[in-house]
Amino acid sequence: MGSRSPESTRPSVFWPLAAIIVPIVSLIAKIRIRGAEKLPQDGAYVLAPNHYSEFDPLIVAVAVWRIGRAPRFMAKESLFRVPVLGAALRATGMIPVARSSSAAAAKQTLKQSAELVEHRRGVIVYPEGTLTRDPDLWPMRGKSGAVRLALTDGIPLIPMAHWGAQEIMGRYQKGLSLWPPRKRVDVIIGDPVDVSDLQGRAGEASALNEATTRLMNAITVLLEELRDEKAPAERWNPSTHGQKETGRLDS
Repeated sequence: MGSRSPESTRPSVFWPLAAIIVPIVSLIAKIRIRGAEKLPQDGAYVLAPNHYSEFDPLIVAVAVWRIGRAPRFMAKESLFRVPVLGAALRATGMIPVARSSSAAAAKQTLKQSAELVEHRRGVIVYPEGTLTRDPDLWPMRGKSGAVRLALTDGIPLIPMAHWGAQEIMGRYQKGLSLWPPRKRVDVIIGDPVDVSDLQGRAGEASALNEATTRLMNAITVLLEELRDEKAPAERWNPSTHGQKETGRLDS
């Protein structure tokens, strides 16, 4: 996969975490990665995967680590106030999600984007915001968090899709399915989504909507390739389709 980033070759807090997590996940899942070269080995990026299983963050984290980058996620601000957990999140450079007013959220996005560029870090952001509500696990309508970060400072916006984690833990399933062992999970990373014409317009709803549509289209195309089938013509929209199958609300 080429030369590895200093993020994975220099000692850091990620090393002991990887020493524990990677072997465990490898016992459960056989992860096959395509397009690894499309994830930059240096500099900031926003990686946007599909989300359909509570287990898939571990798949994404291990895939990113194997490629050579440190897997940093966005996490709810409230988690950063939990003793021990909050310290661990800060130590690993995780990014708090703004849950406040739009003005405060915009200010926080500016700060987060600048820090990604300054420290040459990447972040993994689920653009759907929660597990997809689509009955067949296709990506649903996206939210603007990922594209806000990317548009603010021109950070590469990289789509990612994976398929197979639902065989390990189904959507809303409480436990893991560990038989037979080593379920196959395919991961594919695509070319950066071109939003250069929208750069610097992170505060405009029209720009955010257009960038989010492009991103979700790119993720869906990658997933179609993995599944070897076409996604529905209409993307699932929780606000219009409702929550009949689970009764759960978006986080």
